[in-house]
Amino acid sequence: MNLVTRRDFLATAAAGLAMGRGVFAAQEAGGVPRRPMGRHRDVMLPMIALGGWDIGRPPEAEAVAIMHEAIDQGLTFFDNCWEYHKGRSEEFMGKALAGGRRDKVFLMTKVCGRTYEDAKRHLDESLKRLQTDRLDLWMFHGIRWDEDPGLIFDPENGAARAAVEARKAGKIRHIGFTGHKDPKFHLAMLERTAAKDAPFEFDAVLMPLNILDPNYFSFQKEVLPVLVKRGIAPLGMKSLGAQDGRIPRETGVPATECRRYALSLPVTSLVCGIMSMDNLRQDLGVARTFQPMTEAEVAALVARAEPFAKNGRIEAYKTGDYGCSVHRRKAAS
Repeated sequence: MNLVTRRDFLATAAAGLAMGRGVFAAQEAGGVPRRPMGRHRDVMLPMIALGGWDIGRPPEAEAVAIMHEAIDQGLTFFDNCWEYHKGRSEEFMGKALAGGRRDKVFLMTKVCGRTYEDAKRHLDESLKRLQTDRLDLWMFHGIRWDEDPGLIFDPENGAARAAVEARKAGKIRHIGFTGHKDPKFHLAMLERTAAKDAPFEFDAVLMPLNILDPNYFSFQKEVLPVLVKRGIAPLGMKSLGAQDGRIPRETGVPATECRRYALSLPVTSLVCGIMSMDNLRQDLGVARTFQPMTEAEVAALVARAEPFAKNGRIEAYKTGDYGCSVHRRKAAS
C-alpha cells in the first residue's frame, strides 16, 4: 500500500485548517461548536456525535442518563443502527428521547437491508424503537461487498427505492451510507449517484478517519476529497480505532489527540463512542477547546503512527469480517 506523501499531508491539513476556521462558536456558554452539513449550509450539526453502538452497552438507566446529559450539554447529534445490540441501542435511545427531547436532536440511524421490502421493514422497526415518526438521516449501513451497490440501487427491488419513498412521505430528511472495509466500496456507491439521472445525491457519508488510516486503505486520501468536492457531508468514525480505544492503547497517542486529528480534517462531525459520563466529559472537552492541528502537527503525528498502520493490524475492521451482513446471512440460509 502506498504511503501518504508530504503533498497529501499538506493538502489535508490545509483543508482541515479551513474547516477549523469555519467552525461556528456555540450559541450558548458551554455548548458544542457546530459545522454545516455539506451543501446543506442551513443544517448545522455539533462537531461530535454520540455513537449508537457504545450507548447500548451500559445498563438502560445509565445509558438514558448519559444521553440526557449529552442533550443538556449541547451534544445533540445521535447516531444509531437497526442492528446494534439486536435493537437495544435504538430502544434505549427512544426512551431517552421521550418527553419532548426528540425535537432537540438530529437523529440518525442505519438500515442493513439491501432490498426494498427489507429496508421498509427496518425503517418501520427503527422508528418504533426510537419512538419517533421521522429520522433526520437514514444511512445504508456497512457497505463492504461488491454486490452492495447493485442490490441497493436495483430500480425495482433496491433499498434506494424505499429511501426515496420514505423521504417523500416525510419519514426521513436525508440519505447517506456507511462503511469501514475498503474505500473502493465507498467510491462504487458514490458512482451510483454521480449520474444526472440518479434517484438522489447522497447527503452524508460515514467512514473511518484516524491517524493510521492515511497509510492503509485510506478513506482520508481516496474518499474524503470526493465528498468535499460534491458537497456531501463527511462524517468520521473510529478515530480511536474502535475495539475500546485500540489506537491510543497500542500507539501511545492520547485519545484526545486522536480525536483532535480527526476533527482537523474537513469533516462535518465525528461519531464518538460514549458509554460513560467520563467519556462524555472528555469528548465535550475536546470539542469545546478544539483548535485545528497545524500542517506540521498533522505530518508529525501520521509519521509517528505509520509503523503501527502496516497491514491494517490495528484497524481490524478493514481486514476482518466486521459489519452489516444481513443479506449475506439470508443468502446462505
